[in-house]
Amino acid sequence: MGKRHWILLGAIVAVIIIAAVLWLFPKERWGTVFSLLLVFGGLVALLLRSLYAKEVERRIIFLFILVAVAAPILFPITFTEKPTAVVQAVFDKIENLPSGSTVLLSFDFDPAMAPEVQPMANAISRHCLEKGHKVIFMSLWATGQALLSQSLSDYILLGFPDKVDGVDYVNIGYKAGNEGVLNVIVSNFEKMFPTDVNSVPLKDIRIFDDIASAKDVDFIMSIGGGMPGPKEWVLFVGDPGDVDVGVGVAAVVAPQMYPYYPAQVIGILGGVKGAAEYEYALKDAYPVFADMDTPGLRMMGPQTLAHIVILSFIVIGNIIYFRGRRERKQ
Repeated sequence: MGKRHWILLGAIVAVIIIAAVLWLFPKERWGTVFSLLLVFGGLVALLLRSLYAKEVERRIIFLFILVAVAAPILFPITFTEKPTAVVQAVFDKIENLPSGSTVLLSFDFDPAMAPEVQPMANAISRHCLEKGHKVIFMSLWATGQALLSQSLSDYILLGFPDKVDGVDYVNIGYKAGNEGVLNVIVSNFEKMFPTDVNSVPLKDIRIFDDIASAKDVDFIMSIGGGMPGPKEWVLFVGDPGDVDVGVGVAAVVAPQMYPYYPAQVIGILGGVKGAAEYEYALKDAYPVFADMDTPGLRMMGPQTLAHIVILSFIVIGNIIYFRGRRERKQ
């Protein structure tokens, strides 16, 4: 059979598969099925080519990684993300706080880190507001204030039109000084933040009626991964102020935070995986968030398939190696 015949046969098979998918599966599952067919069909083709001693060029390997990442983006695919213990601990802490508790949420990151950690900040903010907690938003990074304002206006407050600035939440913004800021607010908020971002004096904001310092809040959640960030919140506020602290960090920073868990940090959200697990827990517990935007869950599709492909390459390589060694012995 010539090359043209193989191409024609492949095209016919592809059309049959596409028709079968459209016929057998509901529309909302088409993306998942197409993504899996592309990835696993390609892996089978590479395995067969290797078993028949056909060389697989590096360009094809790189191209296949591109397909594995692009397919679940073009045809969205999501997986169930059961929260791990370190993520569930943060969720349970916020869930079990009495309504009306005060939560301090610090956006300590920049745009480069935002794709990993901003989804978890948005999900945690929604959770706090849905539970009826009062939220104090702030940042130790200059870039964090802009990202905080973006999250509030574009994502968080859209679902809570009844929440009142200064009563249910407040944005006190950014203050330069790194650890120096923390050393001050652990004993007095007003010395470092005399007003919020709207120039309203803290003494006139109802949230601060019973809150004089960071020691008075019920829970602190630091989202970031750099310096100053989660570690500094633990060392300069959590420990000396005896306040429970949770952290959300970029994936590469998460291992640095595990020595603090669970004695000094009650829970850790690490990277896109941590954000996805929290989003899943929130949607599972609150039907009102069924249609909530979940960028963490969306990003886990391409990441998961890419990891599956890389692991499959390792397995295929070992199969070829041991098969070749057996043939040489024979």
